[in-house]
Amino acid sequence: MVPNQPRDCDLTGIGVLVTRAEHQAELLCETIASLGGVPVRLPAVEINGPANSGRVNQLLATLPECDIAIFISPNAAQWGLKLLPAGGLPENLILAAVGRRTAKMLSEFGYPVDIVPVDRFDSESLLATPAMNDVTGKRVLIFRGNGGRALLGETLQQRGALVDYVEVYRRKRPGVASVSLPGDWQAEVGIATVTSNDLLDNLFSLLGTSGSPWLQANPLVVVSERMVKHAKALGCRDVILAEGADEHSLVNALCAWSVTQK
Repeated sequence: MVPNQPRDCDLTGIGVLVTRAEHQAELLCETIASLGGVPVRLPAVEINGPANSGRVNQLLATLPECDIAIFISPNAAQWGLKLLPAGGLPENLILAAVGRRTAKMLSEFGYPVDIVPVDRFDSESLLATPAMNDVTGKRVLIFRGNGGRALLGETLQQRGALVDYVEVYRRKRPGVASVSLPGDWQAEVGIATVTSNDLLDNLFSLLGTSGSPWLQANPLVVVSERMVKHAKALGCRDVILAEGADEHSLVNALCAWSVTQK
């Protein structure tokens, strides 16, 4: 169970749709269950290794020449660390992480993070940190998946940094045939959690014309203002903003919502 959750939180009988990749959903599902909720898994993304390992190796070989390495997500940390050349990350390299889960993972592998946003955990918040406003002439390597947002890299370039992206993993939408939900899931699930716009788009595609109206009508927990706008543009009417994409923040949002249902 995630530590420091509200002791009086009661999710008894509430079905929660968990859309994280299968390998990342366990702790969230366990915590929901420990609070009496019923986690319903629907992985809306598959995570695989990089499409071009040769290009990845070339970029990772430049790490000794870099000043800052930024890890966008836990997947970026997990796959990036797995693919590092012998010797790992250079000792003098400044490490930045967009979120707490990413920072925690890096720390657990022996790489304490120097820069993490204080309040919200997204590219905008990372860019607002003092260190990210003093990058003129610095070489920055951004660890991410395929097709990530351009905002972070473009803004750092505008501030004078020399930026490269290393795409250490690939996101892929699962096939519709791989979706496995209880036949009466729409009656059993009361709220959904989604942690990126890509996941939300995938979810709409996976649920199709029969499930999308449910997604639009029922509560949806998201993790950024950008996601709030995207969800509403897709027709979602009850959008709840969590403080971040980590388990603690998601469960806190679920607990706060559950109080309004009593």
